[in-house]
Amino acid sequence: MRTNNWKHWGPYLSERAWATVREDYSASGDCWSYFSHDQARSRAYRWNEDGLAGICDRNQYLCLGIALWNGNDPILKERLFGLTGPEGNHGEDVKEYYYYLDSTPTHSYLKMLYKYPQAAFPYGQLVEENRSRGYDEGEYELLDTGVFDENRYFDVVVEYAKADENDILARVTVTNRGPEGARFHLLPTLWYRNTWSWGYEKGPLGDVDGQPRLYRQPGPNGTLALKAEHPVLGPYHFWAEDAREVLFTENDTNSALLFGTPNRTPYVKDAFHRFVINGELEATNPEEQGTKAAAHYFDFIPAGGTRVYRWRLSNLAHRQPFGRGFDKAFRQRIAETDEFYEAVQKKGLSRDELLVQRRALAGMLWTKQLYYYDVPQWLRGDPILPAPSWRKNGRNGDWDHLHNFDVISMPDKWEYPWYATWDTGFHCIPLSLVDADYAKRQLTLSTREWYMHPNGALPAYEWHFGDVNPPVHAWAVWRVYKIDARQSGVPDRPFLESLFHKLLLNFTWWVNRKDEDGNNVFQGGFLGLDNISVFDRSAGLPAGGRIDQSDGTAWMGFYCLMMMKIALELGEQDSVYHGISTNFSVYQDMATKFFEHFLRIATAMNEDRGGGASLWDEKDRFYYDLLHMPDGTLIPLKVRSMVGLIPLFAVETLEPRLMSSLPEFNRRTHWFLENRPRLASTISSIDAPGVGQRYLTSLLSRDKLESILRYLLDEEEFLSPYGIRSLSKAHKKHPYHVHIGDRTFEIQYEPAESLSGMYGGNSNWRGPVWFPINFLIIESLQRFHHYYGDSLKVECPTGSGIFMTLDEVAVELSRRLIQLFLRKGTGGRPFNGDARVLQEDPHWRDQILFHEYFHGDNGAGLGASHQTGWTGLVAKLLQQSGGE
Repeated sequence: MRTNNWKHWGPYLSERAWATVREDYSASGDCWSYFSHDQARSRAYRWNEDGLAGICDRNQYLCLGIALWNGNDPILKERLFGLTGPEGNHGEDVKEYYYYLDSTPTHSYLKMLYKYPQAAFPYGQLVEENRSRGYDEGEYELLDTGVFDENRYFDVVVEYAKADENDILARVTVTNRGPEGARFHLLPTLWYRNTWSWGYEKGPLGDVDGQPRLYRQPGPNGTLALKAEHPVLGPYHFWAEDAREVLFTENDTNSALLFGTPNRTPYVKDAFHRFVINGELEATNPEEQGTKAAAHYFDFIPAGGTRVYRWRLSNLAHRQPFGRGFDKAFRQRIAETDEFYEAVQKKGLSRDELLVQRRALAGMLWTKQLYYYDVPQWLRGDPILPAPSWRKNGRNGDWDHLHNFDVISMPDKWEYPWYATWDTGFHCIPLSLVDADYAKRQLTLSTREWYMHPNGALPAYEWHFGDVNPPVHAWAVWRVYKIDARQSGVPDRPFLESLFHKLLLNFTWWVNRKDEDGNNVFQGGFLGLDNISVFDRSAGLPAGGRIDQSDGTAWMGFYCLMMMKIALELGEQDSVYHGISTNFSVYQDMATKFFEHFLRIATAMNEDRGGGASLWDEKDRFYYDLLHMPDGTLIPLKVRSMVGLIPLFAVETLEPRLMSSLPEFNRRTHWFLENRPRLASTISSIDAPGVGQRYLTSLLSRDKLESILRYLLDEEEFLSPYGIRSLSKAHKKHPYHVHIGDRTFEIQYEPAESLSGMYGGNSNWRGPVWFPINFLIIESLQRFHHYYGDSLKVECPTGSGIFMTLDEVAVELSRRLIQLFLRKGTGGRPFNGDARVLQEDPHWRDQILFHEYFHGDNGAGLGASHQTGWTGLVAKLLQQSGGE
């Protein structure tokens, strides 16, 4: 039983709760317009809170964040601003500059930086300029407005250190980077998540008996103090050193302002904006109590000057909250953080590589969020907030078992403040370097009965839980299991075994739902790759056809091999560690079944589908999707894209030790090879031992592997200076066209943002470099090398005359990806593109962002700017690299 919980408090506060699916109670289902950024300061959230540089307890009963004012803005800066999907010319996009600088796995120390302009924040200008731009134009960024010219901004560095698990110290260091002195207001804000406004006696979860309160109490000299009391969380104390005043209000909607209806209380959520900016003294509660409170600091900071502000939140009543122990605790936690990363990070990395890796891991740890979504309750609506009539048969209506209330790794807490299960699998790889326990819990979570659908489907994301993402969960489980075993020295069999059994349900769902003809060719739909196809693969296809997907089928081959690998591991442990006779190991039988399924998928991928049509194109020596028309016509969709590279992933090597220790599996595999030669003829020679007497299972024979690698490593096709492109550059000069009836569909190479609004237009798989797929390519090449060794060398780049082993190719691809973030000598970092300030200014150039994807030619960061989630994989690449 756990007695200490140092993770009780952490950065679990979202960075955007407005304009989310959960907060949408509109009649139209348009969440972007129903709850806007402009309303967020005045309107209470139903499902979860958001804030700037904020933290909260694990249940988000009590939140702590900051609000800022420069004396010029029309509102306080208490949350990050960005464009909605319809406002941005490339979809939703945060328009702020902030950086996660440090964190321990327990969040005993946290550090981040926010850059706050001194001029009025150009809210309207950003909206109007981006709205006026087309898909073929770049995004209009905050730097483009000139608001940071002459360095007229504040660097706001926020640090948290825990003196104990429920004793949180805060220190904010503000530096005026500008040439003149400037006014600065800071409001450290404490508030409760609203559980009382929805018509439930004990809150929506039935766990809060009574309304929490914040109220003023006496404090030591020079210190403003208040007390926080919550029916479940218990009492906490808050102190603000040398604050000017403390303000109180309620975390309740200003209904009079927004809807023209009476307010429940005269003191509402936006009171501090009105008090500080408009001078409305009556906006705050003179009785100094409420459910939202803020200390108020006001300073004039000279040019180049720095001010330090301190406050403390604790479940203990300290007599001297800012005594010597305060700074000592900070020094101790910072030293512990440095010591932790010194132990974690690989020796031999350069200073710049260490910086990039530590920032990537900090971003992974900061990007946690309490995610609360009770679908049955959301479908029904609340007593005070009824659901629209369409909802019962609308979005997520068939996911009425789903109840989420967990701290989850987010892709990006502003642009994607909701989990995506296939993203989570990638997140867990770098997370396992610093917190394998958390990574294992994340992977387990999505298979629990309150997440996984009764039919075995894993939830995709809140926009459409039933959408289909690539089946990477088994791979992530296996990789985290192996990383954890290597780090701890103890394999976690219960974790592996439990997840294996849950994934059997998901595998069965895939087989039954996505293999339309029962011939082992899959029509998966979306599969996470947004606009990679010439058609929208989630929508109805032209003239009623359907697509046999090269990637969908290859993903299932990959899934089969991962499940086989896990079953073999469990079967070997039964034999070696548990004394179970190999003749009675159920896991050998399961491994055999997955092997057979893999053979059938391989046959389906490589055999003629009729009329000379196949997923494998013998003339081009590449895999393509195959369009089935209603009249039986088969049309190969000859787009050279990531779709044709994914068959690389379905590869595993089997150690000779394993084959000898599991004789039943060994016997059955050889029976298939001897008695089902048609099935075996389309894959690698599994019965021919390679390096170390290993055996190879792969969708690709050696000659097909070499053919695909010629495309992969061609700089005029897939190989960019910064990794593998998602679409071949050859389509720049030669766009692909297909004519269906009286319509023509086209796809061309687009190395930057998307040139269409497909899937919201905020991501693009038609040319840019994406980390998750690159990472799987690298791992696949490593596995091929385990079998072929030095006997297989390929030209890299194609046509260069330089030949490399597949392991050397994997190292080269890793190097190119890592180079995205490293400074080039005295120059800049490729991910910063042509932004001169970001590349050259000493206060900007060493701040690292981990974008969603990267320009296919120059490496500029694109999409969500804080998608540390899967781009955080660079931390793992650095860990396994040899350094610069």
